[in-house]
Amino acid sequence: MDKHECVIIGSGPAGYTAAIYAARADLKPIMYTGLEPGGQLTTTTEVDNFPGYPNGISGPAMMEDLQKQAERFGTEVRFGLITKVEFSNEIGGWHTLTIDEEKTIQARTVIISTGASAKYLGLEAEKRLAGHGVSACAVCDGFFYKNQEVVIVGGGDTAAEEATYLSKLSPKVTMLVRREELRASKAMQHRVMNSPNIHIEWNTEAIDLVGEKVLEGVKVRNSKTGEVKVIPAQGFFLAIGHTPNTAIFKGQLDMDNVGYLITKSDSTGTKIPGVFASGDAQDKVYRQAVTAAGTGCMAALEAERYLSDLN
Repeated sequence: MDKHECVIIGSGPAGYTAAIYAARADLKPIMYTGLEPGGQLTTTTEVDNFPGYPNGISGPAMMEDLQKQAERFGTEVRFGLITKVEFSNEIGGWHTLTIDEEKTIQARTVIISTGASAKYLGLEAEKRLAGHGVSACAVCDGFFYKNQEVVIVGGGDTAAEEATYLSKLSPKVTMLVRREELRASKAMQHRVMNSPNIHIEWNTEAIDLVGEKVLEGVKVRNSKTGEVKVIPAQGFFLAIGHTPNTAIFKGQLDMDNVGYLITKSDSTGTKIPGVFASGDAQDKVYRQAVTAAGTGCMAALEAERYLSDLN
Protein backbone atom coordinates (compact mmCIF):
# COMPACT_ATOMS: atom_id res chain seq x y z
CA MET A 1 0.00 0.00 0.00
CA ASP A 2 1.08 3.58 -0.76
CA LYS A 3 2.53 4.87 2.55
CA HIS A 4 3.60 8.38 3.51
CA GLU A 5 5.00 10.12 6.55
CA CYS A 6 2.63 13.08 6.21
CA VAL A 7 -0.63 13.60 4.32
CA ILE A 8 -2.42 16.95 4.30
CA ILE A 9 -6.16 17.03 3.64
CA GLY A 10 -7.28 20.35 2.16
CA SER A 11 -5.59 23.12 0.22
CA GLY A 12 -6.42 26.49 1.75
CA PRO A 13 -3.99 28.78 3.63
CA ALA A 14 -3.77 26.26 6.50
CA GLY A 15 -3.04 23.32 4.23
CA TYR A 16 -0.46 25.07 2.09
CA THR A 17 1.34 26.57 5.09
CA ALA A 18 1.43 23.14 6.71
CA ALA A 19 2.82 21.77 3.44
CA ILE A 20 5.58 24.41 3.30
CA TYR A 21 6.73 23.65 6.84
CA ALA A 22 6.38 19.88 6.49
CA ALA A 23 8.30 19.87 3.22
CA ARG A 24 11.10 22.00 4.67
CA ALA A 25 11.32 19.45 7.50
CA ASP A 26 11.86 16.76 4.85
CA LEU A 27 8.58 14.97 5.64
CA LYS A 28 7.80 14.73 1.90
CA PRO A 29 4.14 15.68 2.40
CA ILE A 30 1.35 14.66 0.07
CA MET A 31 -1.57 17.08 -0.23
CA TYR A 32 -5.07 16.23 -1.45
CA THR A 33 -6.79 19.40 -2.60
CA GLY A 34 -10.45 18.43 -2.21
CA LEU A 35 -13.23 19.59 -4.52
CA GLU A 36 -12.38 23.29 -4.11
CA PRO A 37 -8.61 23.73 -4.49
CA GLY A 38 -7.59 26.83 -2.57
CA GLY A 39 -10.66 26.79 -0.33
CA GLN A 40 -12.87 29.78 0.45
CA LEU A 41 -10.29 32.32 -0.72
CA THR A 42 -10.82 31.26 -4.31
CA THR A 43 -14.21 33.00 -4.12
CA THR A 44 -12.63 36.25 -2.86
CA THR A 45 -11.76 38.78 -5.53
CA GLU A 46 -9.41 40.84 -3.38
CA VAL A 47 -7.32 39.92 -0.32
CA ASP A 48 -6.09 43.10 1.31
CA ASN A 49 -5.24 41.98 4.86
CA PHE A 50 -2.70 39.18 4.41
CA PRO A 51 0.86 40.25 5.30
CA GLY A 52 3.30 40.54 2.43
CA TYR A 53 0.93 41.89 -0.23
CA PRO A 54 1.13 45.71 0.06
CA ASN A 55 -1.02 46.21 -3.02
CA GLY A 56 -3.45 43.40 -2.24
CA ILE A 57 -3.95 40.25 -4.28
CA SER A 58 -6.86 38.20 -5.58
CA GLY A 59 -7.76 35.07 -3.65
CA PRO A 60 -7.05 32.66 -6.53
CA ALA A 61 -3.68 34.32 -7.27
CA MET A 62 -2.69 34.08 -3.62
CA MET A 63 -3.53 30.37 -3.55
CA GLU A 64 -1.42 29.85 -6.68
CA ASP A 65 1.50 31.54 -4.94
CA LEU A 66 1.11 29.34 -1.88
CA GLN A 67 0.91 26.21 -4.02
CA LYS A 68 4.09 27.13 -5.93
CA GLN A 69 5.89 27.78 -2.66
CA ALA A 70 4.79 24.44 -1.21
CA GLU A 71 5.79 22.60 -4.38
CA ARG A 72 9.14 24.37 -4.46
CA PHE A 73 10.09 22.60 -1.23
CA GLY A 74 8.88 19.20 -2.41
CA THR A 75 5.19 18.96 -1.59
CA GLU A 76 3.30 16.69 -3.97
CA VAL A 77 -0.10 18.24 -4.67
CA ARG A 78 -2.69 15.73 -5.79
CA PHE A 79 -6.19 16.58 -6.99
CA GLY A 80 -8.59 14.31 -5.16
CA LEU A 81 -11.13 14.13 -2.37
CA ILE A 82 -10.65 12.12 0.81
CA THR A 83 -13.95 10.27 1.18
CA LYS A 84 -13.19 7.96 4.11
CA VAL A 85 -10.73 7.79 7.00
CA GLU A 86 -9.79 5.03 9.40
CA PHE A 87 -7.58 6.43 12.13
CA SER A 88 -5.34 4.26 14.29
CA ASN A 89 -5.46 4.84 18.06
CA GLU A 90 -1.93 3.50 18.48
CA ILE A 91 1.07 5.79 18.82
CA GLY A 92 3.00 5.37 15.60
CA GLY A 93 0.10 3.58 13.95
CA TRP A 94 -0.78 3.98 10.28
CA HIS A 95 -3.88 5.97 9.37
CA THR A 96 -5.82 4.74 6.33
CA LEU A 97 -7.34 7.25 3.88
CA THR A 98 -9.59 6.56 0.91
CA ILE A 99 -9.43 8.91 -2.09
CA ASP A 100 -12.48 9.40 -4.33
CA GLU A 101 -13.97 6.18 -2.90
CA GLU A 102 -11.41 4.18 -4.86
CA LYS A 103 -7.73 4.38 -3.97
CA THR A 104 -6.46 3.71 -0.43
CA ILE A 105 -3.25 5.08 1.08
CA GLN A 106 -1.74 5.19 4.57
CA ALA A 107 -0.10 7.99 6.51
CA ARG A 108 1.88 8.14 9.73
CA THR A 109 0.66 11.70 10.35
CA VAL A 110 -2.42 13.47 8.98
CA ILE A 111 -2.97 17.23 8.97
CA ILE A 112 -6.62 18.18 8.53
CA SER A 113 -7.20 21.54 6.86
CA THR A 114 -10.57 20.95 5.23
CA GLY A 115 -11.91 24.39 6.17
CA ALA A 116 -15.51 25.47 6.51
CA SER A 117 -18.16 26.63 4.07
CA ALA A 118 -20.17 29.79 4.64
CA LYS A 119 -23.92 29.39 4.65
CA TYR A 120 -25.78 31.28 1.93
CA LEU A 121 -29.46 31.95 1.36
CA GLY A 122 -29.57 30.03 -1.91
CA LEU A 123 -30.38 33.00 -4.12
CA GLU A 124 -29.22 32.66 -7.72
CA ALA A 125 -27.80 36.17 -7.65
CA GLU A 126 -25.49 35.32 -4.74
CA LYS A 127 -23.24 33.34 -7.06
CA ARG A 128 -23.41 35.89 -9.85
CA LEU A 129 -22.46 38.78 -7.57
CA ALA A 130 -19.96 36.95 -5.36
CA GLY A 131 -17.03 39.31 -4.96
CA HIS A 132 -19.00 42.09 -6.64
CA GLY A 133 -21.12 43.09 -3.67
CA VAL A 134 -21.78 39.76 -1.99
CA SER A 135 -19.56 38.53 0.84
CA ALA A 136 -19.70 36.12 3.76
CA CYS A 137 -17.00 37.92 5.75
CA ALA A 138 -17.42 41.54 6.78
CA VAL A 139 -14.03 41.65 8.50
CA CYS A 140 -12.39 40.41 5.29
CA ASP A 141 -14.21 42.58 2.76
CA GLY A 142 -15.87 45.43 4.66
CA PHE A 143 -13.07 47.87 3.87
CA PHE A 144 -13.93 47.72 0.16
CA TYR A 145 -17.38 49.17 0.94
CA LYS A 146 -16.16 52.12 2.95
CA ASN A 147 -18.57 55.08 2.73
CA GLN A 148 -21.16 52.90 0.96
CA GLU A 149 -24.48 51.56 2.21
CA VAL A 150 -24.54 47.87 3.11
CA VAL A 151 -26.99 45.17 4.20
CA ILE A 152 -26.17 42.30 6.54
CA VAL A 153 -28.27 39.17 7.10
CA GLY A 154 -28.46 37.53 10.52
CA GLY A 155 -29.45 38.11 14.11
CA GLY A 156 -26.83 36.26 16.17
CA ASP A 157 -23.57 37.34 17.77
CA THR A 158 -21.63 37.13 14.50
CA ALA A 159 -24.16 39.31 12.66
CA ALA A 160 -24.22 41.84 15.51
CA GLU A 161 -20.43 41.96 15.71
CA GLU A 162 -20.02 42.36 11.95
CA ALA A 163 -22.78 44.98 11.78
CA THR A 164 -20.95 46.96 14.45
CA TYR A 165 -17.71 46.61 12.51
CA LEU A 166 -19.37 47.75 9.28
CA SER A 167 -20.99 50.71 11.05
CA LYS A 168 -17.51 52.22 11.49
CA LEU A 169 -17.00 52.13 7.73
CA SER A 170 -20.44 52.68 6.22
CA PRO A 171 -22.91 55.55 6.59
CA LYS A 172 -25.82 53.11 6.85
CA VAL A 173 -25.91 49.43 7.82
CA THR A 174 -29.21 47.61 7.48
CA MET A 175 -29.65 44.34 9.40
CA LEU A 176 -32.21 41.86 8.09
CA VAL A 177 -33.58 39.84 11.01
CA ARG A 178 -36.14 37.12 10.38
CA ARG A 179 -37.65 37.39 13.85
CA GLU A 180 -38.80 40.20 16.15
CA GLU A 181 -35.68 40.00 18.26
CA LEU A 182 -31.95 39.45 18.00
CA ARG A 183 -30.46 36.13 19.07
CA ALA A 184 -27.21 37.87 19.95
CA SER A 185 -26.02 38.23 23.54
CA LYS A 186 -27.25 41.24 25.50
CA ALA A 187 -23.85 42.90 25.26
CA MET A 188 -23.84 42.61 21.47
CA GLN A 189 -27.46 43.77 21.28
CA HIS A 190 -26.54 46.90 23.23
CA ARG A 191 -23.71 47.63 20.79
CA VAL A 192 -26.08 47.37 17.85
CA MET A 193 -28.82 49.46 19.45
CA ASN A 194 -26.32 52.14 20.44
CA SER A 195 -24.96 52.48 16.91
CA PRO A 196 -26.97 55.29 15.28
CA ASN A 197 -26.22 54.21 11.71
CA ILE A 198 -27.40 50.61 12.17
CA HIS A 199 -31.02 50.13 11.10
CA ILE A 200 -32.83 46.86 11.78
CA GLU A 201 -35.57 45.47 9.55
CA TRP A 202 -37.50 43.04 11.76
CA ASN A 203 -39.40 40.01 10.39
CA THR A 204 -37.62 40.56 7.10
CA GLU A 205 -35.76 38.31 4.69
CA ALA A 206 -33.91 38.89 1.43
CA ILE A 207 -35.66 37.41 -1.59
CA ASP A 208 -33.44 38.70 -4.40
CA LEU A 209 -30.48 40.89 -5.24
CA VAL A 210 -30.64 43.78 -7.69
CA GLY A 211 -27.82 44.39 -10.14
CA GLU A 212 -26.29 42.56 -13.09
CA LYS A 213 -22.54 43.01 -12.66
CA VAL A 214 -22.38 44.79 -9.32
CA LEU A 215 -24.84 44.94 -6.44
CA GLU A 216 -27.25 47.85 -6.54
CA GLY A 217 -29.83 46.83 -3.97
CA VAL A 218 -31.47 44.06 -1.93
CA LYS A 219 -35.07 43.05 -2.50
CA VAL A 220 -36.70 42.12 0.81
CA ARG A 221 -40.07 40.93 2.10
CA ASN A 222 -41.66 41.48 5.49
CA SER A 223 -43.10 38.16 6.68
CA LYS A 224 -45.84 39.84 8.73
CA THR A 225 -47.10 42.55 6.41
CA GLY A 226 -46.11 40.97 3.10
CA GLU A 227 -44.55 44.26 2.01
CA VAL A 228 -41.86 43.91 -0.66
CA LYS A 229 -39.30 46.66 -1.24
CA VAL A 230 -35.75 47.25 -2.45
CA ILE A 231 -33.10 48.54 -0.06
CA PRO A 232 -30.35 50.41 -1.94
CA ALA A 233 -26.98 48.87 -1.09
CA GLN A 234 -23.55 48.26 -2.58
CA GLY A 235 -22.60 45.52 -0.13
CA PHE A 236 -24.53 42.41 0.97
CA PHE A 237 -23.02 40.39 3.82
CA LEU A 238 -24.10 36.96 5.03
CA ALA A 239 -23.68 36.27 8.75
CA ILE A 240 -25.82 33.19 9.22
CA GLY A 241 -23.06 30.77 10.12
CA HIS A 242 -20.55 28.36 8.64
CA THR A 243 -20.51 24.60 8.18
CA PRO A 244 -17.12 23.01 8.92
CA ASN A 245 -16.14 20.40 6.33
CA THR A 246 -15.59 17.65 8.87
CA ALA A 247 -18.38 15.13 8.23
CA ILE A 248 -15.99 12.30 7.31
CA PHE A 249 -14.34 12.53 10.74
CA LYS A 250 -17.57 12.12 12.70
CA GLY A 251 -17.35 9.32 15.23
CA GLN A 252 -13.54 9.27 15.15
CA LEU A 253 -12.55 12.78 16.25
CA ASP A 254 -14.03 15.01 18.94
CA MET A 255 -16.09 17.90 17.60
CA ASP A 256 -18.62 20.39 18.93
CA ASN A 257 -22.34 20.38 18.16
CA VAL A 258 -21.75 22.30 14.92
CA GLY A 259 -18.93 20.10 13.69
CA TYR A 260 -15.78 22.10 14.48
CA LEU A 261 -12.93 19.78 15.45
CA ILE A 262 -11.76 20.00 19.06
CA THR A 263 -8.02 20.08 19.61
CA LYS A 264 -5.91 19.86 22.75
CA SER A 265 -5.16 23.05 24.67
CA ASP A 266 -2.40 25.13 23.04
CA SER A 267 -2.05 22.52 20.31
CA THR A 268 -3.45 21.39 16.98
CA GLY A 269 -3.37 17.78 18.16
CA THR A 270 -6.59 15.78 18.24
CA LYS A 271 -7.34 12.83 20.50
CA ILE A 272 -5.84 10.51 17.85
CA PRO A 273 -2.02 10.23 17.92
CA GLY A 274 -0.53 11.69 14.77
CA VAL A 275 -3.67 13.49 13.63
CA PHE A 276 -3.69 17.29 13.72
CA ALA A 277 -6.38 19.85 12.83
CA SER A 278 -5.77 23.36 11.50
CA GLY A 279 -7.58 26.28 9.91
CA ASP A 280 -11.32 26.83 9.80
CA ALA A 281 -12.07 23.16 10.40
CA GLN A 282 -11.21 23.84 14.04
CA ASP A 283 -11.45 27.64 14.31
CA LYS A 284 -14.94 29.09 14.77
CA VAL A 285 -13.73 32.38 16.26
CA TYR A 286 -11.31 34.15 13.90
CA ARG A 287 -11.75 32.46 10.49
CA GLN A 288 -9.05 34.56 8.80
CA ALA A 289 -6.50 33.47 6.21
CA VAL A 290 -3.61 34.58 8.41
CA THR A 291 -4.83 32.69 11.49
CA ALA A 292 -5.48 29.61 9.35
CA ALA A 293 -1.92 29.82 8.06
CA GLY A 294 -0.66 30.11 11.64
CA THR A 295 -2.37 26.92 12.75
CA GLY A 296 -1.15 25.17 9.59
CA CYS A 297 2.40 26.03 10.67
CA MET A 298 1.69 24.71 14.17
CA ALA A 299 0.26 21.44 12.84
CA ALA A 300 3.32 20.80 10.66
CA LEU A 301 5.72 21.51 13.52
CA GLU A 302 3.77 19.18 15.80
CA ALA A 303 3.70 16.46 13.12
CA GLU A 304 7.49 16.78 12.77
CA ARG A 305 7.97 16.45 16.53
CA TYR A 306 5.63 13.48 16.68
CA LEU A 307 7.61 11.67 13.98
CA SER A 308 10.94 12.61 15.59
CA ASP A 309 9.78 11.16 18.91
CA LEU A 310 8.83 7.92 17.15
CA ASN A 311 12.28 7.64 15.64
